[in-house]
Amino acid sequence: MGWWQVNADTLARSRFVLSPLAETFASLRLLQAGTGTHPGEQDWLRAHLPGHRATLAADPVTALLLRAGLGSGGPLRAGASGSGGWIADFLTPTPRDGESFEEGVARVRAADPAAARAHLRTSLAGGPLPAALERDDLPERAARMLEHVWETDVRPYWERRRRVLEADVVARTVLVSRGGWAAVLDSLRPGTRWLGESRFQVNAHEYPPREVSGAELLFVPVTPGTGWVAWEGHERYAVVYPCSGVLAEDRAERARAVPAALGALLGPARATVLVLLAAPLSTTQLVALTGQGLGSVGRHLRVLLDAGLVERRRAGRSVLYSRTPAGRTLTEAAAQVP
Repeated sequence: MGWWQVNADTLARSRFVLSPLAETFASLRLLQAGTGTHPGEQDWLRAHLPGHRATLAADPVTALLLRAGLGSGGPLRAGASGSGGWIADFLTPTPRDGESFEEGVARVRAADPAAARAHLRTSLAGGPLPAALERDDLPERAARMLEHVWETDVRPYWERRRRVLEADVVARTVLVSRGGWAAVLDSLRPGTRWLGESRFQVNAHEYPPREVSGAELLFVPVTPGTGWVAWEGHERYAVVYPCSGVLAEDRAERARAVPAALGALLGPARATVLVLLAAPLSTTQLVALTGQGLGSVGRHLRVLLDAGLVERRRAGRSVLYSRTPAGRTLTEAAAQVP
């Protein structure tokens, strides 16, 4: 297994950041895989996969670059895929707090061509680089592809995705206050867990431990169901992880989960809030998940509180809402109505 040595001070200074570039790269990986993990991803792929494949068909060199450099699956160091491949490092520069997509992709474009080819050879398990990739414009081609995915496939959804990512950060921050960093590290994605004795397992694959204590440590959520780790020298480390559970799912799919009888009784918008509160959520998370305004969510919560269907409690700086036993009984009964 791969693990990092992380002391308490480094964890205390670590923070969650959002990265448009990481979101774009994760979306590119999803396009390359061509298979979604939940209905929201599947709907997105149906809309965008044909265009992506047409773009690659018109540019076989870039298509080969992606096949060589992206790997095919699980979360590893800017790195290895579930099938043993290794994501070429130059494609995933370590995210920086507050960095725009344009600033991030500029770092991909500025990669040294010789280093890019070396990274690709590593991703190919040390095998020979295809002759078509023995060229100096690989960073430029990678940057152009990321720009295309951003403009065509991610940017139109970015505001909603950003709200979902912000909600995930709220949830993780609350988890820190309730269960400490060990609870957060155990929950990021399969393969991550706190081992004790200042050791953080970042994946289940073998590579040498790294001393992270004293470095900048970032946690970066993305909406596609993928992840990886990255670092710059010994100064900055990042764990990119997928949003969990309901936060990553498609809003339309959640709306379809609201029983018709409950929607008729409470109104569709208020019923959606009650259904989502099967697990504790903050107002910020509910805004992200429903797409409703803050004022509308607040009014729905007030009515549900007054009716005894939900309750609230403070967790650190956040206030979390959840169903009461009466709220659970109502939603379960409504679900049984034909």
